[in-house]
Amino acid sequence: MGAAAKQVAAQASALVRLELELASMELKRKLAALGIGLGLGLGAAVFGLFMLGFLFATLAAVLATFLPTWLALLIVTLLLLVITAVLGLLARRAIAKGGAPVPEQAIREAKLTTAALKGDGTHGT
Repeated sequence: MGAAAKQVAAQASALVRLELELASMELKRKLAALGIGLGLGLGAAVFGLFMLGFLFATLAAVLATFLPTWLALLIVTLLLLVITAVLGLLARRAIAKGGAPVPEQAIREAKLTTAALKGDGTHGT
């Protein structure tokens, strides 16, 4: 009986090692795919930013065909200023709407749980 128990324990240990190795290999494969995806996404973002710059340069060149170059560049610059201001104001509003990064609901629930465990009879606020 003792030898059989040792054999079962050894097989269980080997099985656990194999499961851990499988999990490790799977995690490495997934992390590698995630890293490649993030790198490709970052490359796409960089090229997208360049594309946006060229788009505005093209707009300035189109305007420069019938306006003085300095005026075409000024118009594109003012357009970028307006876009930046609008996005900044929208971001400010969204941040203000979010409030302080404090888990108020979780704190309130923790206080209610503490009060209930103490049994002091205060329920809700």
